[in-house]
Amino acid sequence: MTLLAPTLQAFFTERLQTQRQASPHTIGAYRDTMRLLLTFATEQTGKPPSRLEFSDLDAHLISAFLDYLERERQNTARTRNVRLAAIRSLFRYAALRHPEHAEVIQRVLAIPAKRFDRALVSFLTTEEVNALLAAPDRSTLTGRRDHALLLTAIQTGLRVSELTALRRHDVRLGTGAHVFCRGKNRKERCVPLTTQTVKVLTVWLRDRAGQPDDPLFPSNRGGQLSRDAVAWLIAKHTAIAANRCSSIGAKNVTAHVLRHTNAMTMLQAGIDTTTIALWLGHEHEQTTRGYLHGDLALKQRALDRVAPPHTSPGRYRASDNLLAFLENL
Repeated sequence: MTLLAPTLQAFFTERLQTQRQASPHTIGAYRDTMRLLLTFATEQTGKPPSRLEFSDLDAHLISAFLDYLERERQNTARTRNVRLAAIRSLFRYAALRHPEHAEVIQRVLAIPAKRFDRALVSFLTTEEVNALLAAPDRSTLTGRRDHALLLTAIQTGLRVSELTALRRHDVRLGTGAHVFCRGKNRKERCVPLTTQTVKVLTVWLRDRAGQPDDPLFPSNRGGQLSRDAVAWLIAKHTAIAANRCSSIGAKNVTAHVLRHTNAMTMLQAGIDTTTIALWLGHEHEQTTRGYLHGDLALKQRALDRVAPPHTSPGRYRASDNLLAFLENL
């Protein structure tokens, strides 16, 4: 067995699980990246994964692997960058343990992330939100769960991982009603609840009796909902909502779109981005400023408050026959 194999094992057991206490989602994403990389390296070098050396995973091979992800697996530039971030994390760890491979490691760490177009933030209008919340059949237990989940997601702006991880004891419905959640990088925060959300959750908790540590929004088997299950139920109710609000049918509604909807609602209400960043659990306020680009109405209000410059329209006319010829090409 080469140095790479024990280093990779220690990276997961020592660095990710013990030192950084990474979430299962992060560990799973890094595991998938390494599995893809080792499979690709084996195909390129003819060596089994346990026999690969650090010198085999040089910058040339890593770059070829990233191109393979985009060309053969049809991954987006964003996914490519996520895979590269996992590889960089491994090589930064390896640099501390094996300085003799510093040259190879530094060249891999120097591989730049790929730039990509950033789409405008997608969010739901008030009419679309009302149609989505009306979609679940609240005569059934599952429908009441879905309605409570959708309302909580839209009103709190929780990430899907935070939403599915909520337990019954995380909801405080007394004075100063709020939900307590643990977000990215193990940051804890409390998100206030509106009177409407408190009423819906009160009825839901009464309907769905259980222990304090039970999931707030359980699956049909009583366990924690998966990300795929949440995506499925959102898609299901979006299709139903499209029957009464056609505009929502043209949007790809996801749990993150519901989070965007919460942010845009607060932004349109005049709440500053610093407060919105704290509400959403953003690490940097700069992340929250991205919502400013998605609200055309906000930009129009800003435009209406600015006096336009005094100018008159005019047309360019060439002062020379040769320039006129070039202009008319």
